[in-house]
Amino acid sequence: MTDTRTYRCLNCLEHTVEREYDVSHISFTCDNCGEFGRFVHDGVYAKYEDFEDSPPDALAWDRLSRMEKFRVAERIVRAGKTLDDFDVGNG
Repeated sequence: MTDTRTYRCLNCLEHTVEREYDVSHISFTCDNCGEFGRFVHDGVYAKYEDFEDSPPDALAWDRLSRMEKFRVAERIVRAGKTLDDFDVGNG
């Protein structure tokens, strides 16, 4: 049996798909909302949601764009980075 990963539509945030490969995101048309766009790795989405619910003190989370937030979450989840690897201070 092959491991699968879950990817979530960034447009509607409701539709998910399972794939047998492990990448940060995939792009195609969502069966739910009909938009062509990104489906993000569900682990990355979960980390993004964690930071939305409880923004990290070491990072000016509210100053980041949505895509920048996803890049931070992706690098933490998939590249083994930590918050110390980012330079977006609160000052």
